[in-house]
Amino acid sequence: QLQLVESGGGLVHPGGSLRLSCVASGFKLDYYAVAWFRQAPGQGREGVSCISKTNDSTYYSDSVKGRFTISRDNAKNTAYLQMNSLKPEDTALYYCTADSGICESWYSFGFRGQGTQVTVAS
Repeated sequence: QLQLVESGGGLVHPGGSLRLSCVASGFKLDYYAVAWFRQAPGQGREGVSCISKTNDSTYYSDSVKGRFTISRDNAKNTAYLQMNSLKPEDTALYYCTADSGICESWYSFGFRGQGTQVTVAS
C-alpha cells in the first residue's frame, strides 16, 4: 500500500522548534519530489516548502524562508521539515505530498499523507 505518514507535530511555545517527518511506504521516495503544505482552520492550503527529486533544489514560501529547512534521507525513505523560530501564525495541519514532477508544479502534487498538527501558543 502506498502511503505517506507524517509525524513530529505538537504544541510548542513561540520561538520554539519542531522537526516533522514524512515517511514513505510502498514506494521509493528517491524518484519523487516532496512538498510540505499546511492548512489552518478556515483557510486554504499554503505551500510551505519543496525539495526536488535530485535533492539539488529547495523552495520555500516567503512566510517561512529563513526559519524552515526541508531535507530528505532517501536511505530512510523519509523527508523532513525542520521548523525554527515558530510563530503563532504557523499553527496549522502540516502534510507532505510526493510527485514525480518538479517543484515548480508543487501545487499540482496530489498524493498526500493525513498530516500532523502543529500548534504554536503560549
